[in-house]
Amino acid sequence: MDAPITPPIRTAADDREVVAGLLGRSPKGLFDVVVRDDAGVPVVIRNHPLLEDGRPMPTRFWLVGDDLRSWIGTLESTGGVRAAEADCDPVELADAHARYATERDAAIPEGHVGHRPSGGVGGTRQGVKCLHAHYAWFLAGGDDPVGRWVHARLKDLPTPKDPSGG
Repeated sequence: MDAPITPPIRTAADDREVVAGLLGRSPKGLFDVVVRDDAGVPVVIRNHPLLEDGRPMPTRFWLVGDDLRSWIGTLESTGGVRAAEADCDPVELADAHARYATERDAAIPEGHVGHRPSGGVGGTRQGVKCLHAHYAWFLAGGDDPVGRWVHARLKDLPTPKDPSGG
């Protein structure tokens, strides 16, 4: 009888190396992988709200998956940011920014006295700045109207993978 195949155990060092390869540079802060593709490759990371040198990191969720970054870049380059902002309810978007900031700020160590990250999704205070940041949060389970908007449009691009399972 064959022994069951078990997936390889991934370490933080393994993830750091893979994410560095996906980004083309070493990550500047601490993170954990919150979404992986079917092969176990990181798709979305959750950043610590402070970089290792204490500077603020406003982008809590970061899209690192190559294909998705490319497809969303195509959406952005064809007017997607303006279209998403026009199509999404501004009240719902403002609420999403507030919830994102609350979640990020809750991870700041108690007693921290330095600068703090500000704004909502990707550091934005209002509106839409980066479809990548919104979609990363959506894939990580955030209720983000822009993430939903992006997700619906990815189905129109050539053979997009759907890491959310939907």
